[in-house]
Amino acid sequence: MPKIVDHDQRRREIVEVTWRFIAREGIEKLNLRDLAAAAGYANGALKPYFPTRDALLAATFNFVADATNQRIYKKANGLQGLEAIEAFAREVLPLDELRRNEARIAVHFWHLALGDSKLADVNASTMDQWRTMLDGWLQQILDGSDARTQMARDSMINFLMGAQASSVLDAEVNTALRLEQQLKYQLDLLAALKR
Repeated sequence: MPKIVDHDQRRREIVEVTWRFIAREGIEKLNLRDLAAAAGYANGALKPYFPTRDALLAATFNFVADATNQRIYKKANGLQGLEAIEAFAREVLPLDELRRNEARIAVHFWHLALGDSKLADVNASTMDQWRTMLDGWLQQILDGSDARTQMARDSMINFLMGAQASSVLDAEVNTALRLEQQLKYQLDLLAALKR
């Protein structure tokens, strides 16, 4: 009797191996042959699941973004305004090894997305989700001012994306403690807008 393969589970396993590989080795060293070996599959066994390297990279970025978003939903559930924004930001900021690895994936992915509109669209989808979440929480504290809400939202997203990049590129300065202090500064600015 032939073995029944759970293709969704297999895709997930491949993506999990991929994101750990990229976080550890960098994206430049990623090739499908070595990745297949790391995942315990024969050379060429990844092709039915991810026909191209870019398809695998997009799935890996989506996996990391979805994991981050699931943590955000869990931590921000039932919170409003500044408390929800703080919970959101703490799940994005690279404050521990898991989130630093996610930041490494994001930075590698952004580099590739600069030259590939399909990969850029994958990132844009995540940013749209973040904007929607932040808009709701910001409207709770900024009295419905669309211009102020957009400015505050975009500033927070740029801070978080910048923190991800700087924690990877300048880790000695951008420690978890420094990022916590920077987040407090950002939240204090939002609190001042509320008055």
